[in-house]
Amino acid sequence: MDSESGADVQTGKRTVNPVGEPGSFQTVVVGGSQAGLAVGYHLARRGLPFVILDGHERIGDAWRKRWDSLRLFTPARYNGLPGMPFPRSAHSFPTKDEVADYLEAYATRFDLPVRTGVRVDRLTKEGDRFVVAAGDRRFEAEQVVVATGAYQAPRIPPFASELDPTIVQMHSTEYCNPSQLREGGVLVVGAGNSGAEIALEASRGHQTWLSGRDTGHEPTRPGTVPDRLLMPVLWFIVSHVLTVKTPIGRMVKRKFRDRGIPLARVRQRDMAAAGVESVPRTAGMRDGLPELEDGRVLDVANVIWSTGFVPDFRWIDLPILGEDGHPVHDRGVVGSEPGLYFVGLVFLYSLSSVLIGGVGRDAEHIATHIASPHSRGSIPSQWRRGQDPRRPPGSCVR
Repeated sequence: MDSESGADVQTGKRTVNPVGEPGSFQTVVVGGSQAGLAVGYHLARRGLPFVILDGHERIGDAWRKRWDSLRLFTPARYNGLPGMPFPRSAHSFPTKDEVADYLEAYATRFDLPVRTGVRVDRLTKEGDRFVVAAGDRRFEAEQVVVATGAYQAPRIPPFASELDPTIVQMHSTEYCNPSQLREGGVLVVGAGNSGAEIALEASRGHQTWLSGRDTGHEPTRPGTVPDRLLMPVLWFIVSHVLTVKTPIGRMVKRKFRDRGIPLARVRQRDMAAAGVESVPRTAGMRDGLPELEDGRVLDVANVIWSTGFVPDFRWIDLPILGEDGHPVHDRGVVGSEPGLYFVGLVFLYSLSSVLIGGVGRDAEHIATHIASPHSRGSIPSQWRRGQDPRRPPGSCVR
């Protein structure tokens, strides 16, 4: 690979150089899922040299490894990255494997320089250059874009260690399908979208309880006629009204972190019809069994922690985190550390920032900032011109 141009060859199922040679780059993008690929698209469009590092063995694996029956909650027309619509009918809801294949095809179509199998474990700075470390490999860069996404370290309550060892327990990231479960009851802890869908699936062969606060539900059910009519309005609201720049957007951001996302596809009546019992929050353990806030103890054989995620930026050895553990930034630009950027975070700019179809706008904003005169440094002039990201700078149009 040419460390100056950032060129790399994609083969469809993996990069030609999946391990990744260390080197010096203008920009290193950490994370090769939708956020990182969208940043790569916009950097390539501006003719800027870069490399994308991803810890998975194959582009899209972050999606492939989620539970088998997962489908997106937004229709395909709102799931495209910049420059390439999602290749499904507009009102369909893609599976997680279709999303993974789309991301892989996206990287191939635009010849994005993704190096797979490179798990970054440290980001620091030496002088005026960033140093990205992946084991014993070292990548230097003038700019770094952290695109590792919003869902990082699974959140599991400390009292989970007190659960009887004969009870099967797993986080939702480890759940694939009901074949992993023992015979007997199932407690799903966390009543958001993931928890509700997993509980509904588990109830087909197990007595199932869903523990957690009611997060409410969206006004329409995905795929219905009312949903198709209302979706354009909702998408405008989550993209342009609910932003960090508006009072209502900032209020929703605070509630979003505290309360969670309203249910999209599953309704309370669906769970009741399937025999899923909704119960209060799980407060702890008693004699190795889950204890609810109301004092009930559930004798179950399985516990699935669908309790979400916590930010995990401990690998960034720079003073850029707030007291809540989240990066301090202005629309992804870290003012205290020039040259460092974030994309793909919850409410980075708007409620849609964390969605596949919403990440492109934030990626473009970051790429524009990187290409600006105060960030360009000594980039050769031929790299500053916008280029078709499907062709390296200077290639012929035939």
